Amino acid sequence: MLVLGRSQVESLLSLDSLIDALAPAMADLSSGRTSVPDRVAALVPERDGFLAAMPGFLPSARVLMTKLVSLFPHNDGVSVPTHQALIAAFDPDTGEPVALLDGTAITAARTGACSALSARLLAREDATVLAVLGTGVQARSHAHAICRVRPIRHIRVAGRDPAKAAALAGELSAVLEAEVRAVSGYAEALEGADIAAATTHAVEPVIRRPWLTPGVHITSVGYNPAGREIDDATVAEALVCVESRRAVLSPLPAGSNDLLAPIRDGLITPDHVHAELGELITGSKPGRTSPDQITLYKSVGVAVQDAAATALVVAAARERGIGEEITLR
Repeated sequence: MLVLGRSQVESLLSLDSLIDALAPAMADLSSGRTSVPDRVAALVPERDGFLAAMPGFLPSARVLMTKLVSLFPHNDGVSVPTHQALIAAFDPDTGEPVALLDGTAITAARTGACSALSARLLAREDATVLAVLGTGVQARSHAHAICRVRPIRHIRVAGRDPAKAAALAGELSAVLEAEVRAVSGYAEALEGADIAAATTHAVEPVIRRPWLTPGVHITSVGYNPAGREIDDATVAEALVCVESRRAVLSPLPAGSNDLLAPIRDGLITPDHVHAELGELITGSKPGRTSPDQITLYKSVGVAVQDAAATALVVAAARERGIGEEITLR
């Protein structure tokens, strides 16, 4: 069995290849060509955390895998990440375990990459201003990924801690071909933004309709069982797209309060979810219909994303002879 650590996974996973690979994976998911059971989770109430199991079979990539992922929002996100994961891959012909790899790096990369895929499908082609809300691993991942699909020239970073926002802005400035600056708050970051990436554990919405510019594309990946990232007015007005209707509308902790709360309150119905990304990719549902339309991609994460990333990493490791082979017998 091949064993790969975090630094090895990071070196093997091509962001551009991952964004491209997620498109057919999401199309397969929407077309019913995958096997992705509902996520199950063991809750740790005293830490507001959970450990979830996410199995999946992606036949087109020949990947059978499961991810075990923990979400502990009170971790500092740096020395101890809020999301930590392991992925086990199995031979789809025999069920034999074939690889064990770090899933923390894959979770970070595939989440940002799928948001970038949503931007490729829904953001205006001339989008140049990106607002990054949050300062953790996903904020960094989203800045890198979205810059691969749109000509971003200006990035504004906002978070609860000004020092962390300034540090992230400095880090991104050194590696991205964009002007990056930290700003004092979420409203300032969103003013004039063409794309907004919400990557927080917010209790109160960090995306509010009065702060938005016409035509903005919003990606929202944050999770807090006691909170939301997006206000009702934005959800009600936006063209809402998701990875999976079933996943995003599942009860907590699997689903999203950003959609479940306004449905519960009678402000929208489940039919307000316009499309899954896979339906946009196959053309069975249309995307943006006007330059001023607000579009929203709400993500909760699905196993086919991890499967697509796992396929890339394991193939690259085998080709380059990277990783340790161990025997479990």
